[in-house]
Amino acid sequence: MPTQILMPALSPTMTEGSLAKWHKKEGDTVKAGDVLAEIETDKATMEFEAVDEGTLGRILVPEGTQHVQVNQPIAVILGEGESASDIKVPPAAKPAPALAPKPEAKASSPRSSPTPTVPPRGGGRGAMSVPAAPAPRPAAPLPPPTGARIFVSPLARRLAREARLDLANLRGSGPHGRIVRADVEAAVARGGAPGAGVVAPSFPKERIVAEAGNIPYVEIPLTGMRRAIATRMAHSMATAPHFFLTVDCEIDALLKARQEINDTLGEKISINDFVVRAAALALRQVPVANASYTDGAILRWSVVDIAVAVALADGLITPIVKNADQKRVPQISAEMRDLSQRARQGKLKLAEFQGGTFTISNLGMYGMREFTAVINPPQACILAVGAGEERPVARHGGLAVAHVMSCTLACDHRVLNGAEGAQWLQAFKKLIEAPAALLV
Repeated sequence: MPTQILMPALSPTMTEGSLAKWHKKEGDTVKAGDVLAEIETDKATMEFEAVDEGTLGRILVPEGTQHVQVNQPIAVILGEGESASDIKVPPAAKPAPALAPKPEAKASSPRSSPTPTVPPRGGGRGAMSVPAAPAPRPAAPLPPPTGARIFVSPLARRLAREARLDLANLRGSGPHGRIVRADVEAAVARGGAPGAGVVAPSFPKERIVAEAGNIPYVEIPLTGMRRAIATRMAHSMATAPHFFLTVDCEIDALLKARQEINDTLGEKISINDFVVRAAALALRQVPVANASYTDGAILRWSVVDIAVAVALADGLITPIVKNADQKRVPQISAEMRDLSQRARQGKLKLAEFQGGTFTISNLGMYGMREFTAVINPPQACILAVGAGEERPVARHGGLAVAHVMSCTLACDHRVLNGAEGAQWLQAFKKLIEAPAALLV
């Protein structure tokens, strides 16, 4: 009998996802291991491979559909001798067309948690207050009026964001005017300028949602990634008793070694690559920090997998350098460049950003002297790395100038105490100040 293909759970916490793109069409032959579709979660877009062989008999969920529940049927594969008439699963309902915006309701005061009644525009640009107005039916789909929801596939939204295209200017060619990948790629090919399929705006993009006497505001809809970050970080702060320890590291020797390596070998090693290596070796020396808390036991990990926070347009992600204690600095550097690039493109595999035993967050490139970070559950520690800058230091009874980098370790007090956290920071400081130990 026909085999149903269900929406997969691509992470332990995933309850729904978006079907970004189908790689097969109805009637295509499917083999085990073939890429069937691209599934977008709150963190990344991942390829979904087939495990059954046969013919793709019917697609139940069209590409671009959002909020598809895990285990919901998305397609049907026919076996040998079976036909479309054997399929008993009804096709999924088509996406509803965009509705005209309702007139704006009176904005409430911030004290009463204002909720605008006007649907927000897609792309997170804000809420609108333009009343609905009837318009003649065009020969081809037109961009939605200001204030109306923009129907766009998740993949097209990400591509438009990367290309800095305003979705309000794009004309969708998908069902009911939905903007799909081909529309964005066509606009990029034209240089993003208005043309075929693109309509220049004729009215303001945003308007303040408020009336006289009330504080104005703009509503920014939550993305799936931002919602996931909010949930995880709130849970971490509520359940893990944080304490923080800060140490100042002199990095003149490190800067000199880095410069010599880059000049001699033509490498592009960063300070953060040394930090990853030093943190990994320190975890081997003080393994109590390489652990997680459970209700029944403390889990001390046998591997050292360092997660590194990478900023994205709508949040952050933590790609992982696996077995970082066993890798030299140039190898760590090459892996981080690859992981960071694919993270910003949304092309990381699940195993490349799920897990990790310790996290590093570096805001030195933004000029932050020092800061505290929220522990990335279920890990027990996260290292916040500040900027390396020239500071006065005391030496032999006098003053000198050195490059100093402040590093703050956030610890889960259920897993380790202050003395154990301090021991780890001492080991890290000794390694980062002696770069020769990091290069062997």
